[in-house]
Order: sequence, then structure tokens, then C-alpha cells
Amino acid sequence: MKAHYKKHILEFKRPSGTSRGVLRTKETWYIIIQDAGKTGIGECGILRGLSYDDVPGYEEKLQWVCAHISKGPQALWDELMEYPSIQAGVEMAFLSLASSDPFVLFPSSFTKGTSAIDINGLVWMGDEDFMRTQVAEKLEQGFDCIKMKIGAIDFKDEVAILSSIRKNYNKEQLTLRVDANGGFAFAKAKEVLAQLAELDIHSIEQPIATKQWKEMADLCASTPTPIALDEELIGATNLASKQELLETIKPQYIILKPSFIGGFKGSQEWIDVADSLGIEWWVTSALESNIGLNAIAQWTQKIGAKGPQGLGTGSLFTNNIPSPLEVVNGTLRTDKYKYWDFKI
Repeated sequence: MKAHYKKHILEFKRPSGTSRGVLRTKETWYIIIQDAGKTGIGECGILRGLSYDDVPGYEEKLQWVCAHISKGPQALWDELMEYPSIQAGVEMAFLSLASSDPFVLFPSSFTKGTSAIDINGLVWMGDEDFMRTQVAEKLEQGFDCIKMKIGAIDFKDEVAILSSIRKNYNKEQLTLRVDANGGFAFAKAKEVLAQLAELDIHSIEQPIATKQWKEMADLCASTPTPIALDEELIGATNLASKQELLETIKPQYIILKPSFIGGFKGSQEWIDVADSLGIEWWVTSALESNIGLNAIAQWTQKIGAKGPQGLGTGSLFTNNIPSPLEVVNGTLRTDKYKYWDFKI
């Protein structure tokens, strides 16, 4: 068994704004395993300044993994607790290697092209005109769930955009989610949550910055707008810490990004804890290329995730890996007449 990795810089079609700044490129690495004439492919993707394993020596750890690939998926996963994105990539690669088709990790009606996954349309931050344009595009494309990034422009302008949507679409017709990426101060957050509730907002992701468990628990206990934890999950690498976090904060939802939280195995641990506490969840990509997005989408279908998922990011890049994945009428599906174009 041999393994190597390849780095790929994904380039955004247009700069994409969050409360943490504007994204123009995104680094990712592919782990490729070859054994007995078969090939497996996985993706290790990080977001600078956010991923737990955005640390010096990341590529050296990838080199170590390739040199020790014969240890197998479980032993490597155990030894990579401080590198959740590499855990995810290695897990994908071994699943790919074991499959008769390296791009079909979890065979299903989704991989056959006979079913689709409901997804949300993503509206990035920018000036008010840009955000309104994006909303119009998503509605025209058939999305019945829209997630809007908030916290970059004046909140009253963001409320005005959301209000204009609600005038034309009630909550039964259109689900509205917002994502603050930790952009609000605790003192402001309660006011924000109250205003969002008046607009029948489904949920807000990460209203305040991470590591404020007491304040976040206070918000979750009294909020009129359901709260979803996202960045808060990053860095909780063992089962005990996951249990403690959710028991302490008691959010309404958690959001699972396998590349941030230890792949499918790490995500399943979060699901098990959340289910035991009555906390709901959904799955979101972390701006992976189509290699990782494909694997995450197949896993999402396999576990029976409910409601719109955050898996519509494949079209963001100018140089994504050509694949059968496509977004049609607010869903992600596999076009069985299209093929992968990945150069090993």
C-alpha cells in the first residue's frame, strides 16, 4: 500500500464575505491511496484562522500519514486527534479504496441519480445591493431555504433585507436561516434574537464568538430564535468534551462539518450525543472541493439527515474538480451521465 498527497488552491468566482473577512482562495489537499491496483481518494481541507488544525507543520503531518498509511484507518484516526481535517481525508480515502468505484463511498439512490438532497441557498456578506441580488438569484433558482450571512453591514440593513423577503414569502413557503459566524457581542445578541424572531427566522448560527459557554447557554435558554452551534464544536476532539459542551450550552441545533470535527466518525459522535439530549442537527460542507463534497453528501444521504442541508458550495470555485454533482431547483443531485475528471 502506498499513499501520496496533492495540494490544490481553490479560487472563488467572486470574493465571498463573512464576519471574519473576505475569502478569495481556499487551500485543500487530496490524499491518494493505491493498493492492489485500486485507488482511494480523500480530501483534507482547512480554513485559515478557523480550523483546529490550522497549525505549523500541517503538510509534514500529511507526509507522516502517507509514510504510515499501512497502519490502517482506525489506527490513523486515533493518532490524528489533533488533525480533524486529516482524519476526515484519511477516512474518505480508505472508504474510496474499499469501493468498486472510488467516487461512490456510500451507494444509494443519490449516487444512482434517482434522488436528491434538499439544500439551502447561501447568501454571502457584502453591501446591501449585492446581498439583495444574491437573494433574488437564489429564489429564481428554486431554493425554498436560504441562509444569509449576517454581521458585516449594519444590522438594520440586514433586517431590512430579511423583512423584504418575508413580505413575499411566509415561513411555510420559505425557510430563512442566518449565520453570524460569532459576529455579535453578547450584549447585542438578545436584541438581535428578538428581532429575528419577528421575521420567523428558522435559526441563527453562532450568534456570539466561541468559548463563552455561560453566555451562550444563557442565550440558548431564553432565545425566541433557535440557536445552532457551528464554530463552537471545533476543538472538542473527544467524546467527553462533546458531551460536556452540549450538556452545558444546550443549543437547539448543532451543525456538522466533517472536515472540522474528525470526519464521519467524529461527526457521528456529535450526533449520538445530540440525539441523547434532544438536540437537532444538519450537515454542512466546509468549502471542500467536489471530492470532499461528494463524500459528505453521500454520507449525509446514508445517515438520513432531515431538512435542507448546507451542501451547495460546489459552484463557488472557478477551478473545482469536474464531477457529476449538480444543483437543481434547490437540491444537490448526481447526474449519472456526467463523469469525474480527477488526475491522480
